[in-house]
Amino acid sequence: MRQISRRSFFKFCGISAATLGLGPLDIAGLGKALANPAGPTVLWLQGAGCTGCSISFLNYISPTAPTDAADVLINHINLAYHPNLSPVAGESAAAVIQQVRDAGNFVLVVEGGVPTGFNGAACFAWTVGGVDVTFQEAILDLTPRAAAVLCIGACSCFGGIPAAVPNPTGVFSVRTLTGRPTINIAGCPPHPNWMVYAVVQLLQGNSISLDSYGRPTAIYSKKIHETCPLKGTGEINTFGVPNRCLKQLGCRGPETHANCHLQKWNNGVNWCVGAGAPCNGCTSPTFPGTNRLNRQPA
Repeated sequence: MRQISRRSFFKFCGISAATLGLGPLDIAGLGKALANPAGPTVLWLQGAGCTGCSISFLNYISPTAPTDAADVLINHINLAYHPNLSPVAGESAAAVIQQVRDAGNFVLVVEGGVPTGFNGAACFAWTVGGVDVTFQEAILDLTPRAAAVLCIGACSCFGGIPAAVPNPTGVFSVRTLTGRPTINIAGCPPHPNWMVYAVVQLLQGNSISLDSYGRPTAIYSKKIHETCPLKGTGEINTFGVPNRCLKQLGCRGPETHANCHLQKWNNGVNWCVGAGAPCNGCTSPTFPGTNRLNRQPA
């Protein structure tokens, strides 16, 4: 597969350089990075989750080439492995992953939490020589060898829904399990633009400013309520009233950090609060409620 061109990359993501806050020098550097055959390879793994993050990332259709995600992935991106998208599976997939692992200089993208219960047997990553490899074993093996670890979604970042009480499969975030730093693109699912921002920075070898929870400050520095267009419109206590603040209805915007209303979703069509639904705080470490974020695996 060919590497993605600079133009195709931004068409694929349905975003502009300005949206990502990239200047002319950034774009020039990105072009060189994408054209560099020695650039980092990407392994995308999935653990305990719903695959919603991949769906969000692939939610792309365009009237011009590349016309859809399949066109991009087949004709433009050199993606080493993704469990839903790669043409290889089984032992063949394990061989590809092993080759990337041994070569080093790869970016590990993790979607989904890491189950540790039942000796990790609640989730298997692949099979090598007839032996099943748990997702926990895979993460512990690959994270020390990766040039960077990018956690996509609430589950891999903080545990998310799979780690909520009673958490029978013992799910942990990648960072909690491994004790290693991760770049956390939080959300359930994250906006595709947020994922792309992190990928662009990693491709260029740029450092990413992170908050105390490992989230890029370029995305998660402000609380949603601070810049919400409904702030100050008057709080309501019943649903169905348009263009009014939903704080009294449980909106978690006052405590949630993200730029949802600036990016909006579905190619800029709308966002949760704009559609009349309270923010559910999906970018927060405690989403969806009390979980095992601060506990260590046994």
